[in-house]
Amino acid sequence: MEQRPIYRPFTRSNIDQLPQFQALAPELRQHIKAVSAVFPFRTNRYIVDHLIDWHTVPHDPIYQLTFPQRGMLPENDYQTMTRLIRQNAPESLVRQTAHAIRMRHNPHPAGQTTYNVPTLNGKSLAGLQHKYHETVLFFPSRGQTCHAYCSYCFRWAQFIGVQDLKFAAKNSDELVAYLKQHPEVSDVLVTGGDPAIMKTSALREYIEPLLIPELEHVQTIRIGTKSVAYWPHRFVTDSDADELLRLFERIIESGRHVAIMAHYSHPRELSTPVAQQAITRLRAVGCEIRMQAPIIRHVNDDPAIWMRLWRRGVKLGMVPYYMFVSRDTGPHNYFEIPLAKAYSIFRKAYSHVSGLGRTVRGPVMSATPGKVHISGVVQIEDQRYFVLTFLQGRNPDWVGRPFFAHFDPEATWLFDLKPAFGASDSFFNAGTEYVSI
Repeated sequence: MEQRPIYRPFTRSNIDQLPQFQALAPELRQHIKAVSAVFPFRTNRYIVDHLIDWHTVPHDPIYQLTFPQRGMLPENDYQTMTRLIRQNAPESLVRQTAHAIRMRHNPHPAGQTTYNVPTLNGKSLAGLQHKYHETVLFFPSRGQTCHAYCSYCFRWAQFIGVQDLKFAAKNSDELVAYLKQHPEVSDVLVTGGDPAIMKTSALREYIEPLLIPELEHVQTIRIGTKSVAYWPHRFVTDSDADELLRLFERIIESGRHVAIMAHYSHPRELSTPVAQQAITRLRAVGCEIRMQAPIIRHVNDDPAIWMRLWRRGVKLGMVPYYMFVSRDTGPHNYFEIPLAKAYSIFRKAYSHVSGLGRTVRGPVMSATPGKVHISGVVQIEDQRYFVLTFLQGRNPDWVGRPFFAHFDPEATWLFDLKPAFGASDSFFNAGTEYVSI
């Protein structure tokens, strides 16, 4: 086992202390300062020393994935923030201006605050979401940060210090009470942020109450994490890494399944010995690791990247799960690609992996009505159409039913599409007519 490294995060407040930052061209440093005033920025020594190829910056995919880019802000907003920073404007004015810009970027997409928050005895439950009957999402308050932030992150509103925008539960008492009244729930996804940022003692306080006999219907505990890529030492050399693995063993011994919903965006994240060791250790205690990430322009919009990612993942014993589409929030205009291109990339990559890699589904949009899979593109007479399927839906009757949209080579999201062949408009709108949880 490798020697325990020193963990040190870098944010906008101390990025000047990072040698790699100081070596960047002045205009790149300016981009980072201006954009990170609006969107959250955090990285660490492991990423900057082992994952980024600084000889190819700014085009390096991991640099694009973790460092703010000028194109993430509209030009007028970028110029506004740059001017304030150059003028050493009061921090209160910088924060006020940044907040106004953020609120134009759809901080909570897919009806998260409008439709997904469940109630118990007439009270809305903070830190929970229940969109699909079988699965409840749980946001422990001590896990609402990450070892590093993905620059496109659709949960960026969790990290900007605005309490009204956060999903966060102080403990699991209300979750337990809610689950007792909802025996249809088989899966609890502990998410964030990143629950693996917490010490094991804190994570145990949230999870162990779920293992009581009254919640026997909860069969799977999912842990949504990017730590496997951004700080794999969490599972290998951190002071409580062994304790964390014992917690996972405890969950499994209770008769539940532990699924690590591992966020891998690029095969380079699997290239280091410690990243591979983290996978080995998690699998050794009985955890299943499922790989998922969105397709992102400047990072992984190339079928060869996905092919290598899935092949390497299968070799290491993981299960390719989802290729998502970048959500319609934050700086999505910089990162999004047309749905038609995403489908083409998926098909090319999918056709070059074995059957073990074809567990993956994509491209998939986690939209307001549900998880919509782009199943194909067909031509009927002289017209082309998208074939779409709900993998999950607010209305369970929608699941598995194919429907059609007119082919649009420029569309980047479900709401850009127009129904074809009499497909229900509800499949393409906000889905507000079916909110029954």
